[in-house]
Amino acid sequence: MQDATPERAEENRAATSAEGGGAFSLQRVFEEVQSSSQLSAAPAEPPAVTVVAVERYLARTPPAAPRQYWYDVTLADGARWHRCHLAPRLNGLVQRARLRAGTRLRLTRCSFRYDERRLNRGFLCLEGLERAGGTATTGTDTTGTTAGTPPDGHRPLQPLRGDNRHYLPLWNNEDPYGDVWVPDRPPVRVDVDVSKLTNLGHLERTWRSRVHFHPLLVRILHKSRLRYYGKPEKKMDMPYQAYFEVADGSGMMSMVLWNSLCPEWYHSMKVGTVLLLAKYAIKSSYPFKTHPTPGDSQMKRFATIEICLNVRDPPTEISIIPEEMVKPEWGLPEVKYRFITRSELDDLPHNHSCDVIGLVTFVGRAERARKREHSEDFWLYRWAHAIDGTSDQPFILELFATSQPDVFERIHPMTYLVCTQMRVMTENHSRTVYLTTSNESQIFITGWHKGQPYTKDAKVKNFIQWTKSQNEADQIKKTVIGGYYPFPRPPDSFLKYCKNNEVESVLKPIGEIGKEVEELHYREHKRIAVQGIISAIRYISCSNAAEAPGGELVQKDTSQSLGSSSMSQEDCVDKGKNEEVKSSLEPPCTPGEHQHQALLSKGSSVKRKTTHRFRRDAEQGGTPVSPVSSYPYFTRTVRRKLGLDEYQHGHSVQDKNGQAVSDSLQYCTDQEGVSNTAETEDTGRTCDSWQSDLWAQVKDKLMNYFHHSKIFPESIPCKFDYVHKDLLMQQYNLHAAVHQPVEARTDKNINDFKSANGLGYYEVTVLGINHDVAIDVAFLPLFCPDHPHLFQLEDIQNDTLLSCMSCISACQQNAASTGRLCETFPLSDEIVQAAKELDGKHVICILDMCHLGDDKVEVFLSKIYKTVEPVFSTVMFTLFKKL
Repeated sequence: MQDATPERAEENRAATSAEGGGAFSLQRVFEEVQSSSQLSAAPAEPPAVTVVAVERYLARTPPAAPRQYWYDVTLADGARWHRCHLAPRLNGLVQRARLRAGTRLRLTRCSFRYDERRLNRGFLCLEGLERAGGTATTGTDTTGTTAGTPPDGHRPLQPLRGDNRHYLPLWNNEDPYGDVWVPDRPPVRVDVDVSKLTNLGHLERTWRSRVHFHPLLVRILHKSRLRYYGKPEKKMDMPYQAYFEVADGSGMMSMVLWNSLCPEWYHSMKVGTVLLLAKYAIKSSYPFKTHPTPGDSQMKRFATIEICLNVRDPPTEISIIPEEMVKPEWGLPEVKYRFITRSELDDLPHNHSCDVIGLVTFVGRAERARKREHSEDFWLYRWAHAIDGTSDQPFILELFATSQPDVFERIHPMTYLVCTQMRVMTENHSRTVYLTTSNESQIFITGWHKGQPYTKDAKVKNFIQWTKSQNEADQIKKTVIGGYYPFPRPPDSFLKYCKNNEVESVLKPIGEIGKEVEELHYREHKRIAVQGIISAIRYISCSNAAEAPGGELVQKDTSQSLGSSSMSQEDCVDKGKNEEVKSSLEPPCTPGEHQHQALLSKGSSVKRKTTHRFRRDAEQGGTPVSPVSSYPYFTRTVRRKLGLDEYQHGHSVQDKNGQAVSDSLQYCTDQEGVSNTAETEDTGRTCDSWQSDLWAQVKDKLMNYFHHSKIFPESIPCKFDYVHKDLLMQQYNLHAAVHQPVEARTDKNINDFKSANGLGYYEVTVLGINHDVAIDVAFLPLFCPDHPHLFQLEDIQNDTLLSCMSCISACQQNAASTGRLCETFPLSDEIVQAAKELDGKHVICILDMCHLGDDKVEVFLSKIYKTVEPVFSTVMFTLFKKL
């Protein structure tokens, strides 16, 4: 049977496996679907396939609708690969990283759709999916080429639906993606006739009276990130725009690269590049664009007009002049910078523009922030620390994607990082200054510095000299990568937190937590405020939070359902069997359905035992956890008798099946006849937990109880291991759009790396102010004894409870390093006293939420604000006094 389209026939012919055969299961599904009267079929034996690529593009929607996206999925069955369209109702699987490159799937229902606006155009549509066991291997990549490009390399493939001619990056819109983007155009030797040139100053004076302009010879001083402005109602091949600041001897002016010229020239137009331009256009400047701060403050800026480079009307002629051909008599200015040292930073004003260079000591995971509420567009960013030897404090850098994905994804500790056009952020509520990228920022790391103009700067040379005096082995001990990074801290008052917004628009009802979690996209970070009452606190050590078989913080997620968040605890425990576990890949539940699954009814899950052992419920938001807290808790007296404090944070050992078992657990199970009942010092208090009297009264009568105190390996900052830097960078970057198997995989996984934070974390139970809803959240004290300036231990103003929990964790770190851990008390008298001061009082809790993929969502407590008593109570008290 012939393929429905020439394009699909080309794909199928080109994608034959090097293995020389295969089941051709995708071809059989394709034929079965096309032979169906409804053009839809559910295979009797759903074939197992591997996701080679997941690619995104603009959807066709009504003009007034917000921007939405479609997804094409490239599948491989070991013999062929097909590009298929994902049914829009399943988009949530991609948006929450349940469906991603490298996933093994079974196709439970497919349909074939013809494009009624085109001749002989159709595509296979994925309507129902199941997750199959196993992961993609090297042999799965049948051609060794990336998805989106035919193996014969004739041309880039276009999206299956709509009028789009290109794919977008999977997780943001600012990065270039696909083979349509030309890597670098080599400079060409051009004869420059200076007599025929004009300059920027002359253009500004005469542009209104001319239609055609003489050629320009300019140097690029600044470069912006890409801007994607695609809209469904506008049919444009490449709706991109990029701003540059160019200069000659007369001054500086903005230059705009439009549409199809962006893929062709954006990578080649670097800061410092000399351009010869002809047949360009001149227009009035866009009034609301950002402007970089020039390195030369004396340079004249022509801000009323801008140079437009278009593919037509007129078609611009662009030539890159090799640097060795540039002559001094042309009068082109050199690129100048505004580098500062860390010792100078604290004296700079807010929003000051500067450039920095430093040795990276910490880089956080890549996260996303929604551009507008309910939008599918996100900013991509990460945090980093860098030192330059001039101060004990690091540069704290907020790095948004700068259309340099190769650099952004390769930032790791021990690399030399240069950031240009950074803005100083010195908000009044924060004592810590940090830097954030601007629209014109560029970032460079080791391997990208050669040939950059800043290598001639004096402060850059001073930094290089300082690095030569440092011991690399000593510096690498202080490096950390990934994990939850709670910065910038919320301000010291709730009114400052609200800024200019109404309080009612900032506060979220605690009962809507389930909806907020459900709406999160992959690696989306969101900060919300809820009212509540601090009702219980429990300390969980890292060893007690370890999974019994592997020493992981939480259970492995390989057996979880992609469409359902409920599973028995027995199902989530790894019993050493390599079973293929099927998981439904149905669309995400509606908020109401999810709430039914995720919330625990008062007749079952609400009954959490708060006796001395304080066993942890095995579910978080309906998702099973490992036997995290099924280990017994002991008082200090019993711990000392057993020597548990010496074993609690020791190395793991191997059981007979080769699985790692924590020493503390193994030692506990060897002690027979020892009571595991904790000794209480007062009502509701154990060595590891505290609960209020109010909680004891209402915990069994709750309507809804959210469990979101579980933390994951991705939540924990870990010590950087240079040998395994590629694995660590992959872990803390976003999932790639295209599966790229490697020849040799390391046996390590993220759980094998040493944690850089404290010895545990706290579970805090927040009761709703109406006493009918509660939520468990986590508080993770971040403190690194090897590098105390990495996660600073601050005295959190007006937040005694969190300050105490942070301080105790710091004491534990110090005690652990000196071998005196048994003298520390995780739930100290100070913590209990601070909790009692809040007992029964209404507070505002600032929660940091982040979706980590699949069904993993972390919710951390970031700040507690005290509130005044309700107005009704105050008024009644005043009236009573008058009477």
